[in-house]
Amino acid sequence: SSGCIEAYASCVKAAFSLLTTRGRLLCILSTDHQGILETVGMFEAVKQHGKYETGQLFLHSVFGYRGIVLFPWHARLYDRDITPPIPESKPEPPGAHGSKEVKGKTHTYYQVLIDTRDCPHISQRSQTEAVTFLANHDDSRALYAIPGLDYVSHEDILPYNSAEQIPIQHELFERFLLFNPAKSPPFTARDTLKAWQEKNHPWLELSDVHRETTENIRVTVIPFYMGMREAQNSHVYWWRYCIRLENMASEVVQLRERHWRIFSLSGTLETVRGRGVVGREPVLSKEQPAFQYSSHVSLQAPSGHMWGTFRIERTDGSHFDVRIPPFSLESNKDDKAPPAGYTF
Repeated sequence: SSGCIEAYASCVKAAFSLLTTRGRLLCILSTDHQGILETVGMFEAVKQHGKYETGQLFLHSVFGYRGIVLFPWHARLYDRDITPPIPESKPEPPGAHGSKEVKGKTHTYYQVLIDTRDCPHISQRSQTEAVTFLANHDDSRALYAIPGLDYVSHEDILPYNSAEQIPIQHELFERFLLFNPAKSPPFTARDTLKAWQEKNHPWLELSDVHRETTENIRVTVIPFYMGMREAQNSHVYWWRYCIRLENMASEVVQLRERHWRIFSLSGTLETVRGRGVVGREPVLSKEQPAFQYSSHVSLQAPSGHMWGTFRIERTDGSHFDVRIPPFSLESNKDDKAPPAGYTF
């Protein structure tokens, strides 16, 4: 129909090359195993003000997967692409890079569930489709993961609605959300979701986001404190950090190397160099401009800093370095209970 846009939500790698806007009536179409189009839902107006509610269905504007909002996080975004007025000489505050002071502004992110049908399609572009936690002290595993859990920025949400009572396939969907046709969106948080959020708040919390662009490659970093463990009579503090690289231009480039500097409050400075990231050397093109991944770092001190560069290669073989914005590694000041994971 003239009021619809056709988006292959299941075949997400091509989804957004097919999106066009025609008026306010928007619909999503997906493919099944035979490649037959199937209506998934109707797009809604993007929220320019305010936040999306628990139970809001959406399509991710960068990675193309279907998801549903669990609850919002209010983060501080430190954007180094915004040049502030030159202040008078004074000590550098947290978030400063050299002499450049960066003031944070409030920005909304969302904890979301990813539709498991779309996970295979996004695995080549996003390595963050799970959230990792430190296991309990008596657990033999160092880490455990909850798959299909993600953090999404407000501007990456393309909201839609659906007549289905279970529009998202995820093992936690029915444990966390209850269909309520009298509500808009028609899903409410179950007590299990509220309890899980409260119990795991210290390990889920998103507080700071750092962003910087070098030669049209934008790098966004989000650190998460994971907790402290005792090892060989010392305390080891763990963090997870999520990084997204976005090619803001049309030129095809490829990430070749990473170079990290990790400073610990204990006084140590570590340098880490290596090929690619998480075993990959992703290509960033106009069709697939973004790559996202998570990694982990541990320090024998309750705080520290990380910064560095990515070596990027152009199609003609030339290289340039892209800055990774410096970010703090801060531990929660008061001791918390271990992550609760799947306990309800």
